[in-house]
Amino acid sequence: MNHKHRKVLHALFAHPEPSNLAPADVENVLVELGAELGERSGAKFSVKLKGNTAVFHHAQHSMPKDEVRAMRKFIESVGIDPELDFPL
Repeated sequence: MNHKHRKVLHALFAHPEPSNLAPADVENVLVELGAELGERSGAKFSVKLKGNTAVFHHAQHSMPKDEVRAMRKFIESVGIDPELDFPL
């Protein structure tokens, strides 16, 4: 995982939640983590990572804070800790 991806991953876990994360950057980080992304109906996409699946909304410009929280919770649920697994 390159430095840019690590910065985006750490930004997902920042407090307070960022409101300027580009959805494409977050999707690239998920792919780097080994996730499989799939399209769903109604501007949604699925993420399958380490046997767990979640569905998120495609944001147009930047991810809303509730989506950031949901993404953070999903990444934590599969056992990824950015501080330990991908330090800056």
